[in-house]
Amino acid sequence: MTTPTQHTEHRHVVIYGYTREDLQRVMKHFRTALPEYISIDFRTRALCTHIRLIGKSHGLELLRFNMNRYQRALADIFPEEVVALEDLNLSQTLGRRLLESELTVATAESCTGGGIAHRIVQTSGSSAYFLGSVVGYSNDVKARVLGVDRALIARYGAVSRQVAEEMVKGVCALMHTNCGMATTGIAGPDGGTPTKPVGTVWFAVKYNDLVVSEVRHFSGDRDEVMESATNHAMMMLLSVLRHNYLPPEYSGDE
Repeated sequence: MTTPTQHTEHRHVVIYGYTREDLQRVMKHFRTALPEYISIDFRTRALCTHIRLIGKSHGLELLRFNMNRYQRALADIFPEEVVALEDLNLSQTLGRRLLESELTVATAESCTGGGIAHRIVQTSGSSAYFLGSVVGYSNDVKARVLGVDRALIARYGAVSRQVAEEMVKGVCALMHTNCGMATTGIAGPDGGTPTKPVGTVWFAVKYNDLVVSEVRHFSGDRDEVMESATNHAMMMLLSVLRHNYLPPEYSGDE
């Protein structure tokens, strides 16, 4: 007697903004509702999580139907946080969006030290939309190359909304791009202050005439802060391009 062929199907949901501990709690009910022939695993790094559903069954069509159904149900848990429904990372997803919209992008990086640019160019074909980057690590480069007003740096500090916004405007003008991302922050382990502790990063993103900015406070060592800031900058621009960007709620100009 011939043994029926067992088929294997995979489905992916990539989300942003959750720690592993948060996900364990949020997905507890979903996991218990899965049938025995579908398992789930996920990996989280710098708030970016790749969730994978693995289904194994002898009936291929029914397996595919149910895998699609559970993938949609999983994505519905995170209506604002889904990056992709394929096995893609943030830079690949952002690149695809830029290509589809026929947009170009440049980066102005301080605390990320070129990390965003490095991640973008790891994707084949990125030369179609990525034009270049300025690592404005010193205040002098921020002023001379990116055109940041020295008076703003003196008044608000290099790690500020005002400087981040001037950085992104400056790099877009310099590179003649539609879009831009800028980061300025304190990666640590030194350099923090009571008002701007280690892990503080200001972001600014530009899409045509729209400029949005926000501050985030990341935990971890220097490499972890830099990686988290790199991911967050790309997620900010992706959200803006998708027209679902929501500014964080906080009072004052931090």
